Amino acid sequence: MRKPYVVGLCLATVVVGLFTLAGAWAQQTPGAGLASVVVPTKIDSGDTAWVLMSMALVMLMTPGLAFFYGGLVRRKNVLSILMQCMMILCLVSVEWLLLGYSLSFSNGNGLLGGLEFWGANNVGAAPCLNAPTIPHSVFMMFQMMFAVITPGLIIGAFAERVRFGPFCLFALLWSMVVYNPVCHWIWGGGMFSNGHLLGPQGMLDFAGGTVVHINAGVASLAAALFLGRRKGFPHQISPPHNLPFAVLGAGLLWFGWFGFNAGSALGANALAGTAALNTHMAAAVAGIVWALLDWRKYGQATMLGVITGAVGGLATITQAAGYVTPMGAMAIGVLGGSIPWCAVTYIKTHFKYDDSLDAFGVHGVGGIVGALATGLFACKAINPEGGADGLLYGNPALFLVHIKAVAIVMVYSFTLTLGLFKLVDVVAPMRVTDHEERVGLDLTLHKEAGYTVID
Repeated sequence: MRKPYVVGLCLATVVVGLFTLAGAWAQQTPGAGLASVVVPTKIDSGDTAWVLMSMALVMLMTPGLAFFYGGLVRRKNVLSILMQCMMILCLVSVEWLLLGYSLSFSNGNGLLGGLEFWGANNVGAAPCLNAPTIPHSVFMMFQMMFAVITPGLIIGAFAERVRFGPFCLFALLWSMVVYNPVCHWIWGGGMFSNGHLLGPQGMLDFAGGTVVHINAGVASLAAALFLGRRKGFPHQISPPHNLPFAVLGAGLLWFGWFGFNAGSALGANALAGTAALNTHMAAAVAGIVWALLDWRKYGQATMLGVITGAVGGLATITQAAGYVTPMGAMAIGVLGGSIPWCAVTYIKTHFKYDDSLDAFGVHGVGGIVGALATGLFACKAINPEGGADGLLYGNPALFLVHIKAVAIVMVYSFTLTLGLFKLVDVVAPMRVTDHEERVGLDLTLHKEAGYTVID
């Protein structure tokens, strides 16, 4: 009997037990959710149009991620990356409508939402407390695209060495067991909101720095450690096979991120404008910083460094986009370009874990830095209704709240992700065979050609 079999069964038992208890608690303690509370207000056509456009922009980020990741792998595996990203778009969309949205945003308790919205039940034209000027259905669709791209980010950690079927099963389970609860904790009225686990001051996460980037980034580290290194890592791994593909993907991600962050204002308003400006400036500064650090260390700036830095800046500013000044955003951009660079250049090299496309180094580390930076740079004057002052504005409590929240999400995501990998590996081996890895996943798993030729 393989060791993962025993560990997987034990963890599965624990997970099922926790969710059973949470579900029972959710039915006994109504009123903890946010999206189910309808407020008497008028639908605003401008706000609705902007959030619909933002939803489309965020949806575009997943194909953008496919090109970004696809350009960075070896040519024999490009199609497998595109396939994984597109299947994530399909699978998680279905999961979100059937169950995920309800577990994240409906009435429940501090741990998990209930089943009020399963199958889009009770989701219609009326607004909800989260978004009082747009239809509930539009809010649900906007949040769906966040749920889609989050497990997609994890693909970067195990690129070129995971089997497609087990990957699909893992993505579905991870969305339900990891993403939905964390989303509920922060955005759905759960234990990280005001007056719950973290005290009177809840966590500030404007657009998903913790829900998306820390969550997926830490899961990426667990994935890389569980699956082990690619054959030949690090000395026999080829450089990115198609940097123009990766640049195109990075550009689509940057473009879509305006919907990600500015759309999270949930209205066509001044806050959306501030979030858009902060998003762009943090990405621009981080791209410059990464290029300069590469230039100093290697004697030349690289295209790969610029796009990686820009994505790092985007991941780092996400949590703070609607809470900080433009100068604060630029400071966060410096952090988002330098600290993930150190993680990718030194920490990964020192510990020799194979995070293939630096999902942990960029999104995990960037998300952690961004969450802590929000506790430092947040300024209530930027967002009087939903924001708070951070440490630099005389409120150390917010910084402490963010430290606690980050630690809890990191432990939860890492532990549950590792358990899910071991559980799925029992059902069907996660890692490809040596032959499949050597020939490439495009031909061996999908019988299709990206660039390789089918004989």
